[in-house]
Amino acid sequence: MGKTIQLKATDGHEFDAYVAEPAGKPRGLVVIAPEIFGINKHIQSVADGYAADGYLSIAPALFDRVQRKYDTGYSQPEIMAGVEVMKKMSFDHAMLDVSAVLEFGKTAGKAAIVGYCWGGVVAWLAASRVPGFSCSAPYYGGGIPNFLTEKPLCPVMFHFGETDQSIPMEKAKAVVAAYPNEQAFFYPADHGFNCDHRGSYNADSAKLARERTLEMIRKYVG
Repeated sequence: MGKTIQLKATDGHEFDAYVAEPAGKPRGLVVIAPEIFGINKHIQSVADGYAADGYLSIAPALFDRVQRKYDTGYSQPEIMAGVEVMKKMSFDHAMLDVSAVLEFGKTAGKAAIVGYCWGGVVAWLAASRVPGFSCSAPYYGGGIPNFLTEKPLCPVMFHFGETDQSIPMEKAKAVVAAYPNEQAFFYPADHGFNCDHRGSYNADSAKLARERTLEMIRKYVG
């Protein structure tokens, strides 16, 4: 189990961050960019998992700029509410918060960022806009096709679901075509396949995607 701390971005905004520490000396830092459901039990479990693998893992509450302590589930009304919160959040502000996490965790060593859904877009943009990451793993970020002029500063590994209507195959393939030097994987799964709290959870795809992500983190972070 981790703990919640407060961090401050360079514009003065203070926000919560869930921190999970490894048992021994950290192999590096893993930043977890959340879905539109906030730092809920699932995202905390993701951070706990990377901490168990030896990394200082931090999940920033990026939606604190819109609604503090945002933490919700996966029913249709909750999804709709999450979309409304997401619409009020700017990626520029998200980059400031991610930068603050990177600064806080720099003593752990090199850093990776892993993001899901909306957080997948954050992970993609951070790879280009936040110097200091050694690799990035965006999962099914529906907004990534809107940002195909970005120039990543570190290796990126994309994860897409073949039946994901949030980022349909033709758009996902456009991302892959725009960045042929980056890794991309497709899974026989729907949007949110990594989340074991959702009906779209796909255990086999989630396991394989995590193994691939962890392999990349071990290669580039430690």
